[in-house]
Order: sequence, then C-alpha cells, then structure tokens
Amino acid sequence: MDVNQARFNMVEQQVRPWEVLDPAVLDAMMAVPREQFVPEAYRLLAFSDIRIPLGKGQSMFPPKLEGRLLQALNPQKHERVLEIGTGSGYLAALLGHLAKEVLSVERHAEFVADAARRLRLAAVTNVECVVGDGLEGWPSAQPYDLIAITASSPARRPLIERQLALGGRLFIVIGTGPVMEATIITREADDVFPATALFEFELEPLIGAALKPKFEF
Repeated sequence: MDVNQARFNMVEQQVRPWEVLDPAVLDAMMAVPREQFVPEAYRLLAFSDIRIPLGKGQSMFPPKLEGRLLQALNPQKHERVLEIGTGSGYLAALLGHLAKEVLSVERHAEFVADAARRLRLAAVTNVECVVGDGLEGWPSAQPYDLIAITASSPARRPLIERQLALGGRLFIVIGTGPVMEATIITREADDVFPATALFEFELEPLIGAALKPKFEF
C-alpha cells in the first residue's frame, strides 16, 4: 500500500466531501500518521471509511467524523484540550497537532498504554493520557478551552460543560439510537451554554451514561 497516496485519498475523497474545508484540519490529517494508530490486524483498512474495532466494544471514528469534529471545535495553538475517551490515540494526536496541549482520559488501562506508545512513536509530545473515569469530566485540571467527548450521552452533561473556560467549546453526540445528534456547546458566559446541532451520527454511549429504565405500573 502506498501510505502517502492512501492518506491523500482519505482526505480528498472522504473528509473534504463531508464539508470539512478548514485548511488546518486537512493539513493535520495529512500530517498525523493514522496507520500508526490502527490495530495491526486492521492496518490495511487504516484509511477506509469505516469504524475500526479496538476491542471492548469500542472503535475508531471514521476519518470524516474526525474531520468534522475538529472543524467544529476549531482548536487554536494556545488552547488546552480535554478528550474523554482516548481510544487508539489518533484523535488525541490530531488535537495535539492543532492545540497547545491535550489531556486524554480513558477508563481502559490497556488503551492508555497502547495510545501512549503510539503517540511516542509518532513523536507527539503534548498529549498526556491518563487512566480514569471521565463520565463527569476531569475537574482537577479545569478549565479547558476545548472538550471532545468521543462517546454519546442520552442528554447533555452539565458538570462537564462547566469545566469549559469562557469561550470554550465542547463536542458531544447527544441522544439515543437511532436518533443522535453531534452537537457543539459553547460557554458564552458563566451560566450561558448554547448548543448547536451539527449532524446526525449514531455512536456508542459513555459507559455509565445510559438512561435508567423507567418503571411502569
């Protein structure tokens, strides 16, 4: 496989046609070696328009979703990022390419170890991966300019939203299948958090975030 050509095709045939036109995002996806963040068994599918399984019911986003997420968050070089759900580490690497620093929280220790190794191999030095439950964010290091939640939630997460700095942006997929919406939430003032729906996308839920069943009598 010609990796450089495959990466170019991914950007031009998948990401750009999905209305990802931000040059910084497209450049990041050309620069970060996605193939290094894919499990070995799926290496030949690194640039395909699919979700790549990671184990434990988790998967990598398809490239076009990663592009839309980054474009919506619009990371800047001076900004701090919280990522909830490290996965393979690829999205963290992209965020690290565009922002100042990234703290990525993941509950599966083996994911953290693998992602940290891949980030080192890719010479990414501004991403820290930690083992923990990010269901309510990571308040000890707040505030964050950006928060990327890589799993869905049936409803908004106010405790996480309040960890944003003023002007900060949060990406989350809200709803329950089959109706879920990728959403950007902005902290415009202390208690003002407007939300903008971006597109529909079905995504695995945050562990522990599922709605409790209602009892019927």
